Amino acid sequence: MTALTQALGDGAVIARRNVIKNQRVPDVLVSSTVAPIVFILLFAYVFGSAIDVPGSGYREYLIAGILVQSMLFTASNTAVGLADDLKKGVVDRFRSLPISQSAVLVGRTTSDLINNVIVLTVMAITGLLVGWRIRSSALDAVMGFALLFLFAYAASWLMAVVGLMVRSTEVLANVILMTILPLTFISNAFVPTEGLPGPLRVMAEWNPISAVVQASRELFGNTAPQAAAVQSEAWPLQNAVPASLLWIAVLLIVFVPLAIHRYQKAVSR
Repeated sequence: MTALTQALGDGAVIARRNVIKNQRVPDVLVSSTVAPIVFILLFAYVFGSAIDVPGSGYREYLIAGILVQSMLFTASNTAVGLADDLKKGVVDRFRSLPISQSAVLVGRTTSDLINNVIVLTVMAITGLLVGWRIRSSALDAVMGFALLFLFAYAASWLMAVVGLMVRSTEVLANVILMTILPLTFISNAFVPTEGLPGPLRVMAEWNPISAVVQASRELFGNTAPQAAAVQSEAWPLQNAVPASLLWIAVLLIVFVPLAIHRYQKAVSR
């Protein structure tokens, strides 16, 4: 059995353990879905009347941004779960078992991806209730959801590094909040980048969140010709799908080995 095969097999066992744990303690899944629903209702009904988006309207513009933000918040469960397992000594028990050292990380990121299926389903239904519609083909829609899952998986590895570096769950919650909110607000998730001042506009246009959000809008058919006329000329937004895949690849290439290294360092103490 190769090291990769063993890591995947052991990771599947750890993923099953995490899924069962989440079923018995559903608070994490509930909080992951309630917050995005609140964001949808808040932005759609409070800010929606004040923000004008040419073409499809603000609600269709909004949902892709909320979906991407939801994937980030769900990915943060990876950091919280790892920090909690380290704090409670669960990882020390795993060390006594004949399993691959990377299996804990593979299992954690995989189980959180399974949770994303539930979260994304709830978010999509909520979006449909407030007026969002998928106006593309079925194939494009499937590709849009697949892109969101890929991004969530890559973000989980980034969050794994954060969870292994900041091992206090109390501090970790603040770090995650201070990371996700600026990333999503300095992007095209909630407002068009054209209205931002110079430096912030450049940051927003090259923000990975903006590329994924724009790609999701294109795949779901939520970009109208009127909106395209005022769209940014930045390469990531003009080529949103390739740019999103490139960002996802960069995240995986950088943070998968870094997370494994940080995990080995953490358990060797």
